Amino acid sequence: MRVDVMSKLRGVDAFPALWERRFTLADADGTRYELLALSDLVQAKKTQRDKDWPMLRRLLEADYYQHRANPDENRVRFWLREMRTPELLMELGQRHAQWCGELVSPRPLLGAVTAGNFGEVVRALREEEDREREADRAYWQPLKLELERLRHAAISPRVPPP
Repeated sequence: MRVDVMSKLRGVDAFPALWERRFTLADADGTRYELLALSDLVQAKKTQRDKDWPMLRRLLEADYYQHRANPDENRVRFWLREMRTPELLMELGQRHAQWCGELVSPRPLLGAVTAGNFGEVVRALREEEDREREADRAYWQPLKLELERLRHAAISPRVPPP
């Protein structure tokens, strides 16, 4: 069995910063689980893998539905920066137009949200995802090549010196 261990994920802070922001969950018997903060998990899930994008969308939707009745400004801004569901982005843009307008520069698709252009929001979300997938591929390509080189070197037959 082959196991690849990553000490750094693309776009995610180093471990000490992640640990400071962690979320602790305890189950009924008191067992504690230390988890990535949602914002860090969202960033970590922006990969080239097909299975990560639906999970990313569901994580954000769950957080939105859990906290939408009384969100603080930081949470609303987080949703506006990261939400993957066009209908919820449109709702957020209507409910929080000022913050939506302020975040157009770092996330241009919010301009389409502000304009109420649903079709453009859908298109822009796809383009945003495609850019993230490509950035992830580009980040990991040299590392994958290095792993392959190491793997082949480890299984190559050793020829004793003459």
